[in-house]
Parts: sequence; C-alpha cells; structure tokens
Amino acid sequence: MAQLSEDSFAFGGPLLSVDEAVGIIASRVKAVGETEAVSLVEADGRILARDIAAPLPLPPFTNSAVDGYAVNSGDLPPDGERAFPISGRVQAGTPAKAGQPAHAVRIFTGAPMPDGTDTVFMQEDVRIDATGQVVLPPGLRVGANVRPAGEDIPLGHLALTSGQRLRPQDIALAAAFGLTQLDVVRRLRIAVFSTGDELASPGTERAAAQLFDSNRFMLMAMLRRLGCEVSDLGILRDERASLASALKQAAGRHDLILTTGGVSTGEEDHVKAGVESAGSLVLWRMAIKPGRPVAMGIIEGTPFIGLPGNPVASFVTFVHVVRPTVLALSGATPTPLIPMPVRAAFRYKKKLGRREYVRVRIRKTADAMLEAIKFPREGAGLLSSLVETDGLVELGESIVAVEPGDSVGFLSYASLM
Repeated sequence: MAQLSEDSFAFGGPLLSVDEAVGIIASRVKAVGETEAVSLVEADGRILARDIAAPLPLPPFTNSAVDGYAVNSGDLPPDGERAFPISGRVQAGTPAKAGQPAHAVRIFTGAPMPDGTDTVFMQEDVRIDATGQVVLPPGLRVGANVRPAGEDIPLGHLALTSGQRLRPQDIALAAAFGLTQLDVVRRLRIAVFSTGDELASPGTERAAAQLFDSNRFMLMAMLRRLGCEVSDLGILRDERASLASALKQAAGRHDLILTTGGVSTGEEDHVKAGVESAGSLVLWRMAIKPGRPVAMGIIEGTPFIGLPGNPVASFVTFVHVVRPTVLALSGATPTPLIPMPVRAAFRYKKKLGRREYVRVRIRKTADAMLEAIKFPREGAGLLSSLVETDGLVELGESIVAVEPGDSVGFLSYASLM
C-alpha cells in the first residue's frame, strides 16, 4: 500500500487551475505497486503491470486474405488472360502442400499459402472453363490478397505496455498470442463516506429535514467503473472526534479515503476539523464551476479526498481530482480527457480564468452536425441535470462567452469513467 508524506498535496496559491490540480496529483501520488495474475476474461478494465512483447508474429504464417486461387506470379503472362490447371485445395486450418509450376491451387480465407505461390485471385474475378481449368485475368499485382506472416504485428514487437488500462481489443490481442493470464495491478481499495446530519441512507427512516444520501452511491458506482474495490462506510455524523476516529480506522485498510459534503468553510462543515485531527489537510479552491472547494490530505499515509456536497459539483470534481488520483495510485499511464468538437445551440457567459462545465444533451442536425443543447436550469444540486443529459461541454479558462453556432468541446459521460 502506497504511503504518502503529510505535505504531498500542499499548494501555496490562492486558487488552483484544473491542470495544476491534475499535475500535483500525478507528480505526488505513488502507485501501490502490488500486482496479481488474472485470467483474460477478468483482465478487462484492469491496469497492465508488465509490458508484453509479441511472442509470435501475427499472423503466425502467410495466408490468403480471400477465397480464391493461389498461383506463382512468375507463371502469369504480362498481358491477357490464362487458364491454369487446378492442382489442389487448401482450407483454413489445414496444412498446404507445395504448389506445382504453372498450376493454381484452390484456397480459402485464412488458409496457409502453398510453397511456391505468392498471389491470390479472388474467386469472383475468375471463371472456370469447359475443361475445368481456372481462367485468370491480367493486371493483378504481385502479392495481391495475401497476408504475410507478421503483417499485423512482428515477432518481439512491444504490443501492450505497462500502465495501460486494458480494453476488450487488448484482451483479444493477448488471446491471439496464446496467453491465458495477464499480470495486472491489484484493485485499489477505496473507502467512501458521506458526511452530515442532514443525510439519511436509503432504506432507513428519513426525518422531515433530511435528504436521502445520493452522492455516496454515485461515487461508488463511478469508482467501480474505474475497477476499484469499494467499501461503503455509510454516513459520518457532524462530530469531530467520531469523524477523526472513523477516518483513522479506514486509513489502515484502504488505499484512498473519499468523502462527500462538509468541505467548505462554514462553521457547520466538520470534515476539515476531523481530518486535521486524524492527519493533515489542504483545502484546495479550484478555478472550476461547478465545484471549487476540494479537500485533500493524508491520514496515516493514506490519501484523503473530500468532495463538495452538491451532486453535480461532486460529479465534476470526481472527474478532475478523484479519477487522476485513482489512475496515479494504480500506476496507470495518464489519460487526458479530449473533448470532441460539437456545435453549440446555446448562449452562455462565464468568468475569465475559470473552467466551467455545462450540462448538455446532443442531437444530430439536418446538416448531419452534432449540436449541444444546454440543460435549461443551472444549479449544482440538480440530479436531473445529470440524468437528462449526455455529457459536459468544457469551456476553458480563456473563454468568456459562447454564441449559437460556436464550436465547443464535448465530453460524454461514458468518456469520463
């Protein structure tokens, strides 16, 4: 388990940009370093722990890319068609005998090329004459419709790199190499709390002045999509000593502690005091909307992150603080979020020097362009604004206004996890 020093997240500036926050996290968080071997089926979404060089070329033998007829190009006349006797038949998965001079071999997709042949005519481009010979047309280039050994990946090529988050196509490549297991970073163990006397857990009795806790379940779902093992530690009440005790207990068993709520500067926001009793804390004020107050600290060597209580602010700051922390703890290669250009269908004004995220849904216009439609209400507490939209339009620090028709950057919710 990675152990961090108490000043790991220290920052001297009054307001932190999103890029500065991500940079601090990437440079100061240490990966857990523990690995395990898992089956290919279990490896999807995990962080690869070791490089994989191709143990064999792909394809491992030269083969036909089509159904057709294999010949030696040296037997083809420079112009005009020619009839060839058919001397054999090769199916996929069966060995091929050597081809005979001036003969054609019937061959099927994926079948190994017979020795002495180097070109395949597609079956739809030829005809069979009355004598049973195949008539081949002129003009086909040498090597056409043939897949050489190693054409896809040569022997020894660095095919998969440590730190990458494995996808289904990566699993397919490992299977094509004949591998049955992959070494991956063990799953991070993350403790999730909500804080505040105003919260009731779903399934319990809710007082008139309480809300059912939703953030905790949203954050746990997001963490699981990142491949983490999540401990649901419920709701911490607004009492400094019990907060500090619960945080210390969680620190000994987890790689990261995540809370939501109670991290602003009001006198009823008790998380700050509880963390300071259990360890060290830095309250970051980020130049981001929705969001801004984020608490980061260290409790007995375990990193702590406290997110805002409003659900949209919690969602957005998770993306820009928790996600890079999880990737860094996993030893994952940094993966910057790259917005997709779409056309704005809304007007918007914002402050210079602050990055803002606008909730939008996407539609295709009559001219086949993708257009972003802003959710009609603002409010960082509106869960409906996350449910009824497709993602976020990212407006950088230098932007002060958006007009209909402007090109803006769109981040789909699927790309954020």
